[in-house]
Amino acid sequence: MKTNTIDPEAIYKAIFDVVRSIPKGRVSSYGAIAKAVGLKSGARMVGRAMSLTMGVKPAVPVQRVVNSTGVLSGDNGQRQKKLEAEGITVNTGRIVNFKKIFWDPMKEL
Repeated sequence: MKTNTIDPEAIYKAIFDVVRSIPKGRVSSYGAIAKAVGLKSGARMVGRAMSLTMGVKPAVPVQRVVNSTGVLSGDNGQRQKKLEAEGITVNTGRIVNFKKIFWDPMKEL
């Protein structure tokens, strides 16, 4: 019987590469990134990967990954500051004009 095995390190590397491709001033979602790396329902895995970026080189711009409605889930204020420094407006934890600045890796890469 053949089983599908997932190499988490390879998937995390792919996720990091996609996130590094998000241009300044744009954001993407956990689900869109999961889809781009071939994970059918991998938004949680993308979230997990974002929590493992400390010390990863080159740096991964975690602040540019938000939930599917443009909310900074689990934000401690640092992500908001970084996004605002890139010209993105955040109001009460939500990206203003989310649909306009959304970066879809399936269309952009």
